[in-house]
Amino acid sequence: MNAVAQAPVPARSQPIAVTVHQASRVLEIGFADGANFRIPFELMRVYSPSAEVQGHGPGQEVLQTGKREVSIVALSQVGHYAVQPRFSDGHESGIFSWDYLYRLGREQAELWQRYERRLAEAGRLRDDPMPLAGGGGCASHGH
Repeated sequence: MNAVAQAPVPARSQPIAVTVHQASRVLEIGFADGANFRIPFELMRVYSPSAEVQGHGPGQEVLQTGKREVSIVALSQVGHYAVQPRFSDGHESGIFSWDYLYRLGREQAELWQRYERRLAEAGRLRDDPMPLAGGGGCASHGH
């Protein structure tokens, strides 16, 4: 699922406003180039840029399920280039650069379709609970 396309992001993809909307479970982010996106927490969680979700290379992605009701319980700024959300399911290792968030916002329709296709291919449902981790995972990740 390492699937956020690498299409060029405008050089002015600096955010001018970031708002966490708990009730609707979206991160609203406005950029200096005038783009404004409402990115669902679930989309952020299933496409987290962390190694826990993306793996350490192509083909190692971990299909995320049961994330529809996930919320963001904390959002920390990382330097001047990113934010790091802590999700209600305990996931907190993804660092979302401004470019990555821009891509999530711009390409969310395609990303949802890709996610639904991967679910269907795996015979899983969006609300299925995540399977318990097996013994072959990366030991550096606590969840």
